[in-house]
Amino acid sequence: GPDQIFGFKKEDLTSWQNLVTLLNRPTDPASLGIFRCLFGLLMAIDITQERGLSHLDYKYLDGAPVCRFPLFNFLQPLPMDWMYLVYAVMFLGALGIMLGCFYRLSCLMFISTYWYIFFLDKTAWNNHSYLYGLIGFQLTLMDGNRYWSVDGLRRPSIRNAHVPLWNYTLLRTQIFIVYFIAGIKKLDADWVEGYSMSYLAHHWLFDPFKTILPVELVSLLVVHGGGLMLDLSAGYLLFFDATRPYAFFFVSYFHCMNSQLFSIGMFSYTMLATSPLFCYTDWPRRFFSHFPSFLKSVLPFTSPESQTSTSCVYPEGQSTSSERQETPAVARVSKLRFKHKLGAFFTILYIAEQFFMPYSHFITQGYNNWTNGLYGYSWDMMVHSRSHQHVKITYKDGITGEIGYLNPGVFTQSKRWKDHGDMLKQYATCLHQFLPRYNISDPEIYFDIWVSINERFQSTRCPRVPPATCTSM
Repeated sequence: GPDQIFGFKKEDLTSWQNLVTLLNRPTDPASLGIFRCLFGLLMAIDITQERGLSHLDYKYLDGAPVCRFPLFNFLQPLPMDWMYLVYAVMFLGALGIMLGCFYRLSCLMFISTYWYIFFLDKTAWNNHSYLYGLIGFQLTLMDGNRYWSVDGLRRPSIRNAHVPLWNYTLLRTQIFIVYFIAGIKKLDADWVEGYSMSYLAHHWLFDPFKTILPVELVSLLVVHGGGLMLDLSAGYLLFFDATRPYAFFFVSYFHCMNSQLFSIGMFSYTMLATSPLFCYTDWPRRFFSHFPSFLKSVLPFTSPESQTSTSCVYPEGQSTSSERQETPAVARVSKLRFKHKLGAFFTILYIAEQFFMPYSHFITQGYNNWTNGLYGYSWDMMVHSRSHQHVKITYKDGITGEIGYLNPGVFTQSKRWKDHGDMLKQYATCLHQFLPRYNISDPEIYFDIWVSINERFQSTRCPRVPPATCTSM
């Protein structure tokens, strides 16, 4: 029946009360606990790498003339010593998430500092750094510390206690969106016709395919065709029991390849860590039960018994044991509390918002270019590759009329400003403030930038107008 295939019955969706009951159904905390642990570990590593802890002294050196590109212009970095403190708080938060130690506090420490650093520098934005922040936010609201956590040792009342189903619903849907919307965005003509990543087929990873196909077909069918099919289907294939083993194979192969093809930090490994969320929620118990008994004291719980939890809604008269299927028998449910309704309402609202965001570019006009930008929430991963033929920055002294040229990228730490109108405007404003130090009074700044998307002929990024009037194209 449908309850075997989907994990819920049609009746569960027929009324608000049934839906709240479904989304707060008691569910095994094991899978969520293992994911929490892996996510915290991967974020701790990510902080030293992509978040930039290892080169913080270069990034935020006190007194260095640097043009920055925050989301809001009032956001500025703190003095360098304080930035180290911000990163220390974020790192301790990630460790706390991994260990399930002072869990809510750790989550708040992590996401508050993470989003501050995220908004501080648009040039570092991409889809996966946005995803990390979203997952951190979700975990803050979830009962992620109910399994294999230090909090469980400190507070036996929460140890191995049920979590509501919406905890899994949110994470699974988020990962589904990452795959599916990325697939929809790959229906772009440039991707389908094989222009987006044409250079990739020359990588050694595709050598096995090149033994049977010419490199042009490897690019078209394997890189572009395979990427499109995988993204469109992965979310569905992971959800259903019958197709999940195949999905695991292809998705894992895909992420392992990506980890070698691109410099994307922990993204491939984070996506690998999300795949088991689609399995039965008790998979860690069955997995760890195969280990030798002398390791039982350090390994997670393997007994199937879970404690009841006030976060969940129980059918009256139901035993507390978690069943293999995530579908307890239909019965009269215990009283629905406000927090149960709030959890269900938030789940629906959040999922709706996540489906809307990738198509919200008509709201954020001015942040969009020819494409909808690398603004994280687009999920248009790898669809556009850019090359720059010519970049020229001209200044004109507002008093003497003297004209001169600047080294492109002077005072910046990133190359990405060239592709985004909003960053060009911020850069021009910054240059206007810095150049008077070099005896250039009230300067006017002009950009002449020629960019090619997906190997087309270049076209100008900004015509010869002051950046105050320079519009994105």
